[in-house]
Amino acid sequence: MEATGVYHENCALYFSVKNYKISIILPNKAKHYLISLGLKSKNDSIDAKGLSKMGAEQCLELWQPMGDFFYELRQYTRQNQNLQEQKTVFNNQLHALEQSMHKSKAMIKQQKDTIKLFNKQIKEIEKLIKDLINSDQVVKQKVAHICKIKGIGLLTVATILAETNGFELFKNYKQLVSYAGFDVVESESGTRTGKTKISKKGNGHIRRALFMPAFVAVSHKEKPALDLYNRTFEKHGIKMKSYVAVQKKLLVLIYHIWKKNEAYD
Repeated sequence: MEATGVYHENCALYFSVKNYKISIILPNKAKHYLISLGLKSKNDSIDAKGLSKMGAEQCLELWQPMGDFFYELRQYTRQNQNLQEQKTVFNNQLHALEQSMHKSKAMIKQQKDTIKLFNKQIKEIEKLIKDLINSDQVVKQKVAHICKIKGIGLLTVATILAETNGFELFKNYKQLVSYAGFDVVESESGTRTGKTKISKKGNGHIRRALFMPAFVAVSHKEKPALDLYNRTFEKHGIKMKSYVAVQKKLLVLIYHIWKKNEAYD
């Protein structure tokens, strides 16, 4: 099965229930494979034959559905993100209305009432996340160990666990880094040296969840984060690039603490 635009999870779950073996691959991987076969045209028949040949030739990893616990957790964390984004939009609109030459008290009141509703719903969804985490003693203990890292809170850990199925998707931390889009890509050819940057071809929810924790960890002088920030900043002098390195470091730390089930020291 080729993963396109919106992730066809319901379709995959249906075939999984019917005991079919499923492999989900990225669209660009399928595209490059078909190009390697010398296929220049594209239609449903050609794609079906190409994907069948790919499945027969390559040992593709089988897809496994998420557990009920992490599936529910993902619904909560993504809803929280949606509410936060909508609240930001309404806050920006409220600021524009308040700074407008022609102020409408009715519109300003409506915007404020809507923002209050978002705040209420955000508190409710955060409580659902906390209650779900606390409902499993093993998960609760592991999350508590991870939250000892300065800058890492319950919501950050919950988001990462929800997007990775409790790290069950990965055999090592390198796969996790690639999945999150923190893997470094280079562009070099002959004497030309291009810039190195993260691929961003991965789970944006994870990168978003680690954005603020990286700033907090550095500002609170969390040693592993601060040392990495200073070392990388001295190398290239780009603050944001160093903060991204800290995000990646925090993700790997969370992964190892979860796997080892040891408190962060």
